[in-house]
Amino acid sequence: MNPPPQASDEALQKGYDGELMRRLLAYVWPYKLQVLLAVGLLVAASALAAVGPWLTQLAIDDAIPNGDRELLGLLTMGYLGAAIAGFLFQYVQGLLTTWLGQSVMFDMRREVFRKLQNLDLKFYDRTPVGRLMTRITSDVETLNELLSSGLVTVFGDVFTLFFIFGFMLVMDWRLSLVTFAVLPFVAWAVFVFRSRIRDAYRDIRKRVSALNSFLHERFTGMRIVQLFNREPAEKARHEELDESYLKAHLRSITYYALFFPVIEIFTAVALALVIWSGGARVLEGTLTVGVIAAFLQYARRFFRPIQDLSEKYNLLQGAMASSERIFGLLDEEAEIVDPENPVELPAETRGEIEFRNVSFAYGKRGEEWDWVLQDVSFHVRPGEKVAIVGHTGAGKTTIINLLMRFYDVQEGQILLDGVCIRDLRLHDLRARVGLVLQDVFLFSESVEYNLRLGSSEVPAEAVRSAAERIGAAPFIERLDEGYDQALGERGVSLSVGERQLVSFARALVFDPPILILDEATSSVDSEIEEKIERATDELMKGRTSIVIAHRLSTVVGADRILVMHRGRLREQGTHAELLDAGGLYARLHELQFAPGG
Repeated sequence: MNPPPQASDEALQKGYDGELMRRLLAYVWPYKLQVLLAVGLLVAASALAAVGPWLTQLAIDDAIPNGDRELLGLLTMGYLGAAIAGFLFQYVQGLLTTWLGQSVMFDMRREVFRKLQNLDLKFYDRTPVGRLMTRITSDVETLNELLSSGLVTVFGDVFTLFFIFGFMLVMDWRLSLVTFAVLPFVAWAVFVFRSRIRDAYRDIRKRVSALNSFLHERFTGMRIVQLFNREPAEKARHEELDESYLKAHLRSITYYALFFPVIEIFTAVALALVIWSGGARVLEGTLTVGVIAAFLQYARRFFRPIQDLSEKYNLLQGAMASSERIFGLLDEEAEIVDPENPVELPAETRGEIEFRNVSFAYGKRGEEWDWVLQDVSFHVRPGEKVAIVGHTGAGKTTIINLLMRFYDVQEGQILLDGVCIRDLRLHDLRARVGLVLQDVFLFSESVEYNLRLGSSEVPAEAVRSAAERIGAAPFIERLDEGYDQALGERGVSLSVGERQLVSFARALVFDPPILILDEATSSVDSEIEEKIERATDELMKGRTSIVIAHRLSTVVGADRILVMHRGRLREQGTHAELLDAGGLYARLHELQFAPGG
């Protein structure tokens, strides 16, 4: 059987940081020129940041003792100029990296959405929608923070360290060694917190995903929650998930809160060492006060990028946890894809359908396939109206899923106009079929959008013609904005019967050679059902039609009726032939039409 929905999120692949970063950088590569410009601005700003303490040393040791006001003025102007230029460079760099992050995320969201559209229904059977929403919103936004606030600016921090390190060595290498004596302890702190911070961020992503999935399901099913008075139980479950999310966040905040004070302590120790060691040398006459003043500024500026890098490291942990999930999604392999050498069907499809010894299972029970269909064979001639009936679970809807190639069969073949559907492009196959389901899904867009699904190739005349032929035009024209009326989420502003009419008209807008109705009239009242039947009687002429229904009254006029039972095709024939045979169909007919049945 399929894995439980939670499995794919609980068992995260660790992966290597380097491999994940390599894949992230592949999205940055198209913007390499902008990255180089941003890095160049950061290098310039970093170099200017190292100039200030050096100018301070010159002012204290040369200009002030010698009473050189002109030199002091030049040094002061140079200090201010370096600060202003550094600000301007950082400002432009900030705008550039923010634009870069948004551009990369735009590309990534498009790729994730494109991937989600191409994945099989089997993937959606096992993956909650809330988890996918987390991938394409929260996780992608975390990567945006890394790219716009972390990845490029890391270069600035590194170059700042490099320039300060160089200035300090040139100014006094012995005092530099004293200042850098705490660096091994800084490295130890990074090592200690590394794994804990990454695990905490991974846990946060997992918890927010579970919370989003819960909320999506409960909001979608709020009617059921309220109907069965489940509010207290659902509230308790939400509090449990929310508390789990809170604890994961608090754990990461604890590590985060410890990280900065630890670095700050090491900074204070370095400053104390500079004062102690440098002060002793000043008393000995081997060092100037200006050098100590410069080193105190350098030490503070040296450890500030280290603090920033530690913050970037925390950001990197969140990005790594998010990238694991995003790339895990992008690495999902679609099982149902276009063939390498597809067969081209003629523009005029005959609509001949054939099932040859088809056996299918959605999954396994233990080591054996849990068959839903077994050795099913039938042939639908062009223009024929065929009905499929049977008890719930007999395999009727599965036949439609296989014909549309939402799933692939384990055994046998399905042919359209004599060609195996595995040899056809998915677009070519599905474009030839109009499908109307019992559970109607409408988008929150306008009526016209739902009828043409945003296709610019469908003229407005075809939309209105389909609505008129199916009997939907009268109630659409009564809406305040007619065909421009927004329907709300899932078409909530329409009645069940009206939604069914819209979905039926939508199938007819594209004028398909094959029509499939899966329990299409089971949720409508008799008046609307009569409208649909009048329209379909005319529209099915010259088309291949497959009708699945529980109510046998809707299939009496079919050219042929297929009777499914426990995944096998048991009987087929006309309504009269099957009644005369006295088999399964006759018993179904008797149960439905018997007095009190």
